[in-house]
Amino acid sequence: MKLVFATNNQHKLLEVQKMLPKQITLLSLKDINCFDDIEETATTLEGNAQIKTDYIVDNFNKNCFADDTGLEVTSLNNAPGVYSARYAGIENDSEKNMQKLLKELKNITNRKAQFRTVISLFIDKKQYFFEGICKGTILTEKQGEKGFGYDPVFQPDGFNKSFAEMTSEEKNKISHRGIAIKKLVDFLTNYAE
Repeated sequence: MKLVFATNNQHKLLEVQKMLPKQITLLSLKDINCFDDIEETATTLEGNAQIKTDYIVDNFNKNCFADDTGLEVTSLNNAPGVYSARYAGIENDSEKNMQKLLKELKNITNRKAQFRTVISLFIDKKQYFFEGICKGTILTEKQGEKGFGYDPVFQPDGFNKSFAEMTSEEKNKISHRGIAIKKLVDFLTNYAE
């Protein structure tokens, strides 16, 4: 089975490729000659994921899935949420986003947060959604060199290290994206039978 993953984020693409079973061939936007920047204009994670799958179906007529992820911080009324990638500006600068977050939380003791991923799957003219949540805490400073995005400042519950200090295998077992992808894979495995 061939599926397009509607993302330009190479980190995300590699992370997801490692989680999919061998019978699913993952195609990138580049693989289908899609070089368009699909604008995420929705106000929800579900909406942004659906915008991307709709775009691929409408323009390339391919089975595909897309995700959107947000970091939801309890004491910031679940901000940055759907605006996580653009929290410090439209240039999607992870370092600036983390610095802004740490500054916003400087004197706040409640540092509870969760990463939430929503996947939109469009296959055989039907749409499905899958969600993954990973609860944790925002650290007071960056820890670790691996991962991407907010990984250096997010410590998942039950662990004493950040996502950026974990191997990709460790992270994928517990991460929001890992949980959502597992639901997607379970669905596709049963779907293909």
